[in-house]
Amino acid sequence: MSDWKPKRFWTESAVVESDGGYTIELDGRRVKTPAKVALSLPTRAMAEAVAEEWDAQEKEIDPATMPFTRSANAAIDKVQHQHGEVADLLADYGDSDLLCYRATHPEALQKRQSEAWDPALDWAAETLDARLVPLAGVVHQPQAPEALQTLRNRVHALNAFQLAAFHDLVSLSGSLVLGFAATQDWRKPDEIWRISRLDELWQIEQWGHDDEAHAAAEVKKSAFLHAKRFYDLSI
Repeated sequence: MSDWKPKRFWTESAVVESDGGYTIELDGRRVKTPAKVALSLPTRAMAEAVAEEWDAQEKEIDPATMPFTRSANAAIDKVQHQHGEVADLLADYGDSDLLCYRATHPEALQKRQSEAWDPALDWAAETLDARLVPLAGVVHQPQAPEALQTLRNRVHALNAFQLAAFHDLVSLSGSLVLGFAATQDWRKPDEIWRISRLDELWQIEQWGHDDEAHAAAEVKKSAFLHAKRFYDLSI
């Protein structure tokens, strides 16, 4: 397997206005996505975050150190062209939202879920005009069609950059409600992430810490927090 990596070929980067948005120029040459289309970003703040990543590259370009660039590329090359499909995929989480499936025992876990998850469902009912109902057990039971349609409409209203971030907020947390809660600053991102991890944290308390599982969870947490930052930069 080749270990070849592209080399840094520019001296300086710059953010420039372009076609109602912003792009990055490397020594006057505009950056393109992997699909060879213009890297056109919706806000200056996002463009500056991307430019900082390019500036930070040294002798070789390491995509692993460029999360904002990767997210922007995904929004342009993928989400923009599959917006409806991605939106439907995420909206479907509403009918099986993590927050709605409650333990039947033990009582201590039931209490902890109610204390952490009920406020989020109440917030969704008030702020998003969509009441989802908690259910006991893991057997699927459909939610009210009106609430699900309201949430679906909100997901479809997101632009490609917002939807790219929203994809990770929802898929990583397992909750459409918590995804919206993150975008609208219901609680701090770290707290929302902890709320989504309630069941896993309970298991750790019962069975002890596992280094491999902890490392995997930290990777997911980092991705969740990045998605929140990317969403904020898109508006």
